[in-house]
Order: sequence, then C-alpha cells, then structure tokens
Amino acid sequence: MKNLKGALMFGQSGGPTSVINASAAGVFLEALEQENITDIYGAEHGIRGILEEKFFDMRKEDKKELELLKNTPSSALGSVRYKLKDANVDDTDYKRLLEVFKKYNVRYFFYNGGNDSMDTCNKISKFMQKNGYEINVIGVPKTIDNDLFGTDHCPGYGSAARYVATSIMEVYQDMNVYDTGLITVIEAMGRNAGWITAAAGLANLKGYGPDLIYLPEQDFDVDEFINEVSEVAKKKNNKVMVVISEGIHDKNGKLIAEYLSSVNKDSFGHAQLGGTCAILANLLNQKLGVKVRPIEFSLLQRCGAHVGSGNDIKEAFEAGRMAVKYAVAGETDKMVIFERKNQKEYEIEYKLVDLSLAANTERKVPAEWILPNHKGLTQEFYDYALPLIQGNPNCVLEDNLPRFAKLKKVYAKK
Repeated sequence: MKNLKGALMFGQSGGPTSVINASAAGVFLEALEQENITDIYGAEHGIRGILEEKFFDMRKEDKKELELLKNTPSSALGSVRYKLKDANVDDTDYKRLLEVFKKYNVRYFFYNGGNDSMDTCNKISKFMQKNGYEINVIGVPKTIDNDLFGTDHCPGYGSAARYVATSIMEVYQDMNVYDTGLITVIEAMGRNAGWITAAAGLANLKGYGPDLIYLPEQDFDVDEFINEVSEVAKKKNNKVMVVISEGIHDKNGKLIAEYLSSVNKDSFGHAQLGGTCAILANLLNQKLGVKVRPIEFSLLQRCGAHVGSGNDIKEAFEAGRMAVKYAVAGETDKMVIFERKNQKEYEIEYKLVDLSLAANTERKVPAEWILPNHKGLTQEFYDYALPLIQGNPNCVLEDNLPRFAKLKKVYAKK
C-alpha cells in the first residue's frame, strides 16, 4: 500500500547475532529520513513488548548512539521467543496487536529474526489484511544458522563463520603445543543446518583446521565416529581435531545430545541443545584411552563482534535500510533477501521474497558440498563462504575496549 502515513514499529526476535543491531540501525536511521513516517518505535522484547504496550521512542535517541548500534552485539531492544497461535484457533494476541497499532497509528511494521520470526511476521500481516487495517509489513532477516529460504545468505552468518574459523585456527595452535596426544572435540551451533559448523573448514585453507567435520545434514553413527577418530589418531600420533554440530542425530532422528540426558524445549518447541561435545569426548576417552578435551563455543559464536565480518555488518545495515525503503514504496508481506549477482567478483542485490515462502522453511548445506567420510567441505563451499567473512568490523574503541551503543530507552506514551 503506497502513500501510507504513520508510525513505524520495529522488533527483534529469537537468538541474537553480532550484527542484528546493525539492521536496527539501518531501520531507524532510514526512517528518520522518511517524511511519511511520523513516529519511530522500538519494541521491548519483540512481540511481547507490543502486546504489553512497552516500546521505546527512538526519536529520543542520539543519532551517534544509533550509529554505534552497527558494532553492538546482541539485541539492543531485547529479544523474545514468543509463538503466536494460529489466528483461526485463538486471535486474542492479534486483536491486541491491532488495538495497539490503531492507538499509535502504526502503519509500518518490521520484525527482525529467523524462520520463526518470519512466521510471526507473516501471521500478523495476513491478520491485518483480513481485518482491513492498512499497514506495510516487512521481515528483516537474521540468523547465524544461515538457513532462511530464498536468500543467498543471512545477516549474522558471516561474522559467526569468521569467529568459528578464527577460533579453530587458534585452538589448533594450542592443541599442538605438547608432545603428548590430545583429541579435541569442538561443538558449534546449528540445529538442523550445518552452515556454522561447516565454517570450521575455512581454517583448513590456512593449514590449521579440523581433521573431521560432522554436520546435521548427515546421520551420525557413534561407532563410525569412534572408528574415524581412531584412524586419524593412528596417523597423527593421537592428535586429532573434530568439529561437530550441536544438532547431530542418529538415523532415527534422535539427537546425540539426548543419549545421556533429556533435552529441554523452547517456546517454539525446538530442542535447547548444547553439551554434545562433552558426551562424545567422554566416549572417546573411554574407548581410545587418550586425553580428550571438549570445547563448546556456545554463545561466543553469535556475539563475537570483535572478529565480526565487515561485509556482514554492511549488509545487515543495508537489509534494515532497504526494508524501510521498500515499505515506504508500498511493498508489504515480504522479507528482504540477498541475491548474489556475480560468482567471481562478490556483489549482491537487495530484493524481496514473500513471507509465506521464508517462514518455517530451512535451507541446508547442499549434499554435494560435503566431502565423504566427514573429511570437510568442497571448494564450492569455500567459494560461497569466503566473501561473507571479508572486511574488518572497525569497532569504535574507548581505552582500547569496544564502545557499544548506550540507548536512553524512553518509553513511548499516548
């Protein structure tokens, strides 16, 4: 819908990244330049903040602090894992959202997140259309998992990939200090898609990478795992580096993390993973009698802004900025995507895809990019991933420590 005049509402959802706030900066700074946008609101803790009528007046923020969001990790406004029910089953939340949108004359809504967030965005857009409320809704992509459908890659992935590859290279140096054997099992994030774990393979380009990589795209067999590690250990004097995804599972779909303990679920019904490397390290120690060290990157891989990708920061910012430009031009019910224009010289275009296609659809590492016997990734993966980790983050420093954005967070009132 073109020529809408009213307020903008922006929210963040799901697991944060080191560049999610760069997208927020893009939305807010571009909105300040748009005549049709009368007010700018930042929802506290995503959808929950809107439902509870808790959101910030972003026009009260210093522009300098909004700029600093580009290099501030995590979700500056606060995130949430809140699943909207189907409106046909229970439309209570939707009616409340409509009530708040009307009260504050919200005509532009942007939600920044991954698969589940795009589902939320799509549900809201469809409900507003059905009830005749004119509002343009655009999804701003975000996820280190890199599994959103329709886009070449996702904001957040490049920085996470750079963190993983860099950390792998550093651990490699450390694990080879002593003349005694050491098997290192490193766990990276990735529930169903192994993009983050695959990034460990980038370290092999410099000669400091893992011997074996296990992705959730392939069924995991414990006996096969022990045999493969044992074979490498025999050849390398018991010095082996293994990288696994937290979401590896057996042929029946059972998570390896579930073998020795129960796994909690989040509000979307997803397993809360982690600790798989410790389970496998203990198993290897028992079977092979070699010292084994488990290392779980955990939250560090999604908040390590100090080794963020310059390209990732720039693209995350542009994703937010282009979302506003598209919405003001009349687009709605879409998600911003990246389309790679040239395979030789890296260049992307910012386009749109229907939210219904992006919501709840996972994109996995192509099978043809995975080498047999868990030996790593093919050159096609390297050609895909290398451009995404380029460029330095250029963080603003004070006393040689990062200077993160300091928002006033003044609540909006009517």
